[in-house]
Amino acid sequence: MIRSRYIKTALLITRRFLPALLLLAMCVIMPCSAWAAAAGTIVVGGDHNYPPYEFIDKDGHPAGFNVDLTRAIAEVMGMSVEIRLGRWDEIRRALRTGEVDIVQGMVQADVRAKDYDFSPPHSIINQSVFARRGTKPVRDLNDLKGKEVFVQNGGMMHDYLLEKNVGARIVPVDTHIDALRQLAAGKHDYALVGNLPGLYLSREFGLSNIVPVGRLFAGQPYCYAVKKGNEQILSQFSEGLAILKNTGRYQKIHDKWLGALEPPTVSWRKILTYAAITALPLLLLLSAIGYINRRLAREVALRTQEMQLQQQQLIQADKMASLGVLVSGIAHEINNPTGLLLYNLPVLKKIFRSTEEHLEQRFQKEGDFMIGGLRYSQFREDIPLLIDEMQDGATRIKRIVEDLKDFARKDTSQMDQSVLLNDVVRAALRLVDNSIRKTTGNVVTTLAEGLPAVRGNAQRIEQVVVNLVLNACQALPDPTKGIFLSTSFDAERNEVLLQVRDEGVGIASEDLHRIADPFFTTKRETGGTGLGLSVSASIIKEHQGTMVFESEPGEGTSVRVALPALQGA
Repeated sequence: MIRSRYIKTALLITRRFLPALLLLAMCVIMPCSAWAAAAGTIVVGGDHNYPPYEFIDKDGHPAGFNVDLTRAIAEVMGMSVEIRLGRWDEIRRALRTGEVDIVQGMVQADVRAKDYDFSPPHSIINQSVFARRGTKPVRDLNDLKGKEVFVQNGGMMHDYLLEKNVGARIVPVDTHIDALRQLAAGKHDYALVGNLPGLYLSREFGLSNIVPVGRLFAGQPYCYAVKKGNEQILSQFSEGLAILKNTGRYQKIHDKWLGALEPPTVSWRKILTYAAITALPLLLLLSAIGYINRRLAREVALRTQEMQLQQQQLIQADKMASLGVLVSGIAHEINNPTGLLLYNLPVLKKIFRSTEEHLEQRFQKEGDFMIGGLRYSQFREDIPLLIDEMQDGATRIKRIVEDLKDFARKDTSQMDQSVLLNDVVRAALRLVDNSIRKTTGNVVTTLAEGLPAVRGNAQRIEQVVVNLVLNACQALPDPTKGIFLSTSFDAERNEVLLQVRDEGVGIASEDLHRIADPFFTTKRETGGTGLGLSVSASIIKEHQGTMVFESEPGEGTSVRVALPALQGA
């Protein structure tokens, strides 16, 4: 009886205190960052002085490209993160001991592969050799032999020089700015630092007597990194990074921090890579066509036509890629002054309103007077209107530039977007507005309200609308003739409809059935290629839609595009 009572008492104590004992054991065994991760917070480490990628701002808060990227990834992945910035060697030590779960920027290299796992790169880092002005260029690592070289303690270049043993005297410092300041002050020979941070810090701190004298390394991938084996956290950040790149949010963060320091360029290496990728399938096609020509003479014409079409499409794709690079650069240059206008014009209007009362009092006392070459009675009416017109014009410029960037952006060919046809038509009309105004002053647009969405690719459908409107412009004999666009919904067939009609010269009946054939054009002498309507027909076919032409010579042409509406839209 007594023994049974002891057993019951022991079981009761065990049930009451066992959870608390287990919780205490977890606190003792698990590192701080692992405990934080288990509680839902991921500790992200970084360098406290590596601008513009990551640094502590003047208010004492983490800032930079890496910091904004980490916060955006945490937002789209639904994660809670704590960003800790400190000395780079201490952050690496914290990653090894588990106090930090992941670092948001580390150069990927073979020498580090045994200790760390890396995400896909979010940037490319170029390392440069900085020296005082007048120093001879550094062409290879042998030029560093016997020299005194600053490197960041625990940084990529520190690891690399230790591994390669090039014969340089290594001078480790805590941060890049420590290296650059001491170099500018006349100490030691070189500083081996990241090119962008080096240029940024030299400009920020006025170190005008030091310049890059050599770039010994190709661009190196700059990634998120975790301690070897911590793949679960790494996969979350890799997935979030992919989402940001696909949605365009990554590019906005990149432009904010790196756009001004890293203008868009296309390297020769990338051009040669693309050329090789393009040339290989073309060579295979040519070999296959030669074989078919020897064995199956009847198919020579068909194969040749297919090859020509593919070649033209590749050329067109290359032109669009080049246009995308050009538009990106131009858009940056246009957006800067436009942004200044959009920022300053409301200020000017506010200043005018604040002085209006004093000017009005003077007007009441002294009568009309001259100001800026205008009578005040005219000035007070015209100036607010002028400011509003300028602000509207600047807003329109910004919108046109954004539309042009969207149109020239690389097509991912994803066909699973929910597309609103009216929005696509409006964007296309803004793009070709200049061509329309040069051709005619009579454009009528009737867009039905409440249209259901269609499934497909908005960029490719926009390409079709642009082609149809430009063809309509080219068909008009004089500016008095018009172009008419309308959208509607056929509920019986569950189709969203677009109709583009012009009052142009029309199409001959013998040409009408060939109008969408590849390379067929009646405007070859004016530069027509015969690909615009052919590509448009292919795009509509990919969307399971139809495109029908109706035309009479001298009466104009009507094009009717039908796209299946989303079910339940």
